[in-house]
Amino acid sequence: MDDTAFRSEARDWLRTHLRASHRGIGGGPGSEHLGLAARREWERVLGAAGWIGIGWTEDGWGNRLATLSQQVVWAEEYARARAPGRVGHIGENLLAPTLIAFGTQEQKDRFLPPVARGEELWCQGYSEPGAGSDLAGLRTTAVRDGDTYRVTGQKIWTSLAQDADWCFVLARTEAGSRRHRGLSFLLVPMDQPGRVEVRPIRQLTGTSEFNEVFFDGAVARAGHLVGGEGNGWQVAMGLLALERGVSTLVQQIGFEAELDEVIRTAVETGAADDPEIRARLVRQWAELRTMRWNALRTLGTGGDPGAPSVAKLLWGGWHQRLGELAMAVRGPGATVGPDDWSGERPYELDAGQRMFLFTRADTIYGGSDEIQRNIIAERVLGLPRETG
Repeated sequence: MDDTAFRSEARDWLRTHLRASHRGIGGGPGSEHLGLAARREWERVLGAAGWIGIGWTEDGWGNRLATLSQQVVWAEEYARARAPGRVGHIGENLLAPTLIAFGTQEQKDRFLPPVARGEELWCQGYSEPGAGSDLAGLRTTAVRDGDTYRVTGQKIWTSLAQDADWCFVLARTEAGSRRHRGLSFLLVPMDQPGRVEVRPIRQLTGTSEFNEVFFDGAVARAGHLVGGEGNGWQVAMGLLALERGVSTLVQQIGFEAELDEVIRTAVETGAADDPEIRARLVRQWAELRTMRWNALRTLGTGGDPGAPSVAKLLWGGWHQRLGELAMAVRGPGATVGPDDWSGERPYELDAGQRMFLFTRADTIYGGSDEIQRNIIAERVLGLPRETG
């Protein structure tokens, strides 16, 4: 099937199956609390039609095969249809490609079909209170106990942990090891009362999509160790490289919709008549186009260690500036909430206000700007590595 026919199929399917109650329901960074039940239902609808995992490099788990350009087509049509924010994206876009690259056949056969059906949700157990951007400093341990591992430690900033069925956890399996050595990549079930505790973290937006996760002897099967004991750093870095792929283009389509809303508001309020505001709007538009061209340029290419870091630096700062601009074009009205506050509804924000507050973290989560610049300096420019 050529790309034109594939686009028609994707567009027709979305038009037929996307109910009015699903359109514009939200989801994604800053809005993960919106419409969760409906979005979980939508995952199963997508899965039944084979639309989950079309970017996987192997078939046989209920997904359809698609070329790279067709993956882009599907992402574009999905975003433009205002379909719900995906609650299964961590399993589909991070865990699954990692298992395909590093997992055993048994692991693929066990975990990929439920992801492809939209039935099992995943979260990522990487960052810790003392090991965020400096991931190699993590202290969570996993001790071999027969045919299982006992996982003990704390993870933080874990997106969707309160709803996830499984967590892929980076833990230290070699006692006394330091930094990148002695780490392993384990698949841990979340439903372990008394052994896995999830505590939501209330954010500036008033919502709690991030969580602390405490593991107290949580059980992980030895057969659910991915990539071999002690090879966790290689697996983890392979996974992080997958975070900037076709999903980057989906993100940019969402950014385009947000920018369009800011421009409409600027025209309505008269802020667009201000030369400085007008120049900022033009800059946002031009930089968004540059990000798209850069994403298309690097899509599907391998061996460029700096590409993911460049992408993160571009969109993090851009989105943060858009949040600031969204408030600037509204003037004093930006400080007023959409509803009167009450005891029952003490903290209500509209979409623009939520974006402004949440984007303060865009240059931190997913690898801070400082870490991204270090990666570019060391792995691309060949500058000396940091000591200590």
